[in-house]
Amino acid sequence: MKKNILLCAGLCLAISFTSCKSSESAYKKAYEKAQAQAAQQQMQATETQQTETPVVTPVVTKPATQTQVTDNYDNVSVRQERVSVVNGEGLSDFSVVVGSFAVIANAEGLQQKLRGQGYNAQIVKNEERNMYRVVASTFANKADAVRSRDNLRSTYPDAWLLYYTR
Repeated sequence: MKKNILLCAGLCLAISFTSCKSSESAYKKAYEKAQAQAAQQQMQATETQQTETPVVTPVVTKPATQTQVTDNYDNVSVRQERVSVVNGEGLSDFSVVVGSFAVIANAEGLQQKLRGQGYNAQIVKNEERNMYRVVASTFANKADAVRSRDNLRSTYPDAWLLYYTR
């Protein structure tokens, strides 16, 4: 009985090994087909390159006297926002903002701190973003505002310039 079971198991094993054998010719056919596709794609790419002419835009030189930079003192960026004064005397064109808050009580706390340090701090509101901005100082020209912002950055590193849009 054991011999028969052993013989049947060996026969099943031999059949399974021979039936799973893949033929080398199938691999060779797949390889040749892939090579032919690659060669065809390469030929199409070279034909496309040969038929396309490169487009070159002519270079037009302008003398340096025609280049004009306006209102870019010290290459400083300025945000332009439409704001309304909530607490303060009013804004000039350029203001230094040292804080932005969603809650007016937080803005008032920073305003009182700045006033204690000798600044004429004001609170303005940006209605679009629903944010209260604390302005430490305000100036008619950008150069003075940049100097003030640079001085304030030692205490308030995120200070930025606001251009007041009326």
